[in-house]
Amino acid sequence: MSGAAGLNIVAHIHNDYREKFGIPRQSGLVAEVTSAVVLCPAYRQEGVFRGIEGFSHLWLLWQFSENLAGGWSPTVRPPRLGGNRRVGVFASRSPFRPSPIGLSAVRLLGLRHSPEWGEYLLVAGADLLDGTPIYDIKPYVPYADAIVDATGGFAVPGGVGRLNVEFAPGLLSQIPAEKRAALLAVLAEDPRPAYQEDAERVYGLKFAGYNVRFRVAGDQLTVCAVEPEKA
Repeated sequence: MSGAAGLNIVAHIHNDYREKFGIPRQSGLVAEVTSAVVLCPAYRQEGVFRGIEGFSHLWLLWQFSENLAGGWSPTVRPPRLGGNRRVGVFASRSPFRPSPIGLSAVRLLGLRHSPEWGEYLLVAGADLLDGTPIYDIKPYVPYADAIVDATGGFAVPGGVGRLNVEFAPGLLSQIPAEKRAALLAVLAEDPRPAYQEDAERVYGLKFAGYNVRFRVAGDQLTVCAVEPEKA
């Protein structure tokens, strides 16, 4: 299969992120969400994953597939700067780029096998929408990839400003038990754009087949309703 700029799409990711709203702003922020990295049939060949389990983390190079028709801009408004301050596109991780390529570091949980997918990777902490095409998979090499004196510019460290989540037991019980910790972690990361502070507004987050409605006041997120997604 071929993607943008003649790159080969080697895999797709499968997880519970059904829309862009609610996906963590960077990889690794919500380690509770696991994803399957499933190779395209042409690459399901013996030996392609040999030796990969010696690495704790991987780099995924992927396509901003939801933004292919949006073009690009030389400057963008990062949500973490309130949505009203512009920076250069190459000083950001905006999806509206000349080449629609994303880069994410994920934790490798191991190799798995299914009759449908063959051998695939189970990873944690991905910030990719379900179905996202992946151009390449590379091992994360700590001695070369971790730069201890790097600075982060305007980017806010992960976990800063996390919300307290109030999720009534009766509502939480509607979510499958194995999905609850992941959903709570996604909500705690505050899915809203940074510039939205309307305490009366009800937001909807689609996750794992459910539409979770909530309000946010200060540092408190309160879940109002849980509805199964319509088929």
